[in-house]
Amino acid sequence: MSLRAGVRWRERGLAVDLDLPAGRHAITGPNGAGKSSLLSVIAGLTRPDSAHIALSGRDLTGVPPHQRRVALLSQAPTLFPHLDARDNVAFGPRSRGRRRREARATAEHWLGVVGMGDFADRRPSQLSGGQAARVALARALAAEPDALLLDEPLAALDVEATPAMRAVLSDVTHAREDLVVLLVTHDVLDVLTVADGGQDTMTVLGEQVEHGPVREVLEHPRSAFTAGLAGVNLVRAEALPGAGARAGTPDGPLEIATTGHDVTGACWVTFTPDAVSLHLDHPEGSPRNVWPGRVSRVEAHAGRARVWVDSRVPVSAEVTPAALAALPLRPGDRVWASVKASQVRVHPAHTEAAGP
Repeated sequence: MSLRAGVRWRERGLAVDLDLPAGRHAITGPNGAGKSSLLSVIAGLTRPDSAHIALSGRDLTGVPPHQRRVALLSQAPTLFPHLDARDNVAFGPRSRGRRRREARATAEHWLGVVGMGDFADRRPSQLSGGQAARVALARALAAEPDALLLDEPLAALDVEATPAMRAVLSDVTHAREDLVVLLVTHDVLDVLTVADGGQDTMTVLGEQVEHGPVREVLEHPRSAFTAGLAGVNLVRAEALPGAGARAGTPDGPLEIATTGHDVTGACWVTFTPDAVSLHLDHPEGSPRNVWPGRVSRVEAHAGRARVWVDSRVPVSAEVTPAALAALPLRPGDRVWASVKASQVRVHPAHTEAAGP
C-alpha cells in the first residue's frame, strides 16, 4: 500500500509532492498552509489547479469520492442523528454491498476495537464528544479504506477525552500496517503518539515544505513553526567555517559558539529550553554563550516552569519550580541567559527562509 500525491493550488498556497508508504504520517504547519485542503484533494472533495493522486498505483484522477477507498475523519464526527452507533458504523459496509447482518457484525467488531461496544444502541445525541469521536473512527475503519485521513480529529475534544482518544488512534492505526494514515495536527503529542514507527514521517507545510522521519524533522527544524512545535529555541544565522555561527540582531552581528560542524552558508541554530541556564549575575565558568535580557513571561506546566527572555537572541528556558523560587523571576526582571556550546546544534537552512 502506498499513496502518491502531487498537488498545486495557488489560491491555498499549496505546492507539495508526497510519496508515502503504508504507515502513519503527520501533516502539520501554520494556519492557512493548506493542510485540510491537501486531505480534501486526496479524498476527491475539491479540485485544485492540478493534482495527481495515486493509491497503491491506482490513479484516482476522475474517481468519485465514494469509490476512492479513502476515509476522511474531521473534527466534527458528523454521525447520522437518526441511526444508533451500530448502524452508523455499519453504513460503510452496507454501502459496499454487504448484507445487513454481516454489516452489523462488522460494526460491532470495530465498536469493540475503539472501546464503544457497550454503546452500540445509543444515538449520537446520547454520546459525549469523545464517545462520538470514537464511533466516527469506527465508522471510517469499517469502510475498509486503503487510506485514512484524519483532519485534527482531537481538536474539538475536551482535555479529559483527548488522551484516551489519542491512545485509541495510536492502537487502531498501528493495528493496520497495510493502511496509509495521514494525520493533520498542531499538537506534537499527537505526532509522537501516533506517528512513532520507523517508516512514519512528518511533513510541515508552509513557505518551505519540510519532510522526513518524525524524529529527524523535529530534531532538525528548518522553520520557526517547526522549532516551536518541537519546543526548541531557533535562531537564523550564517554558519562560520568549522564551528560557530553569526546571527543578525537589531544591535548588530552576534557570534554564537557551537560545536564543530560542516554546514556552510545560511543555517538554523537550535538549542533546547532545558539547555538554557538563567542567572541574576553574569555567570562565570564554562558557558560560552551568555546574553543579558529581561524576563517577558513565566508559565508553569506539568511540574516545570518555562521562562521567556527578551535578549539579543530571544530564548525560552525550562527550569524546575524550586529553581524558579530560588531566583525568583518575574516579568521585567533582568537576567543573564547562558548556553554551553556543546548544547547548540547547527542545521542547513533554506536560502529563502525569513531572517531573524
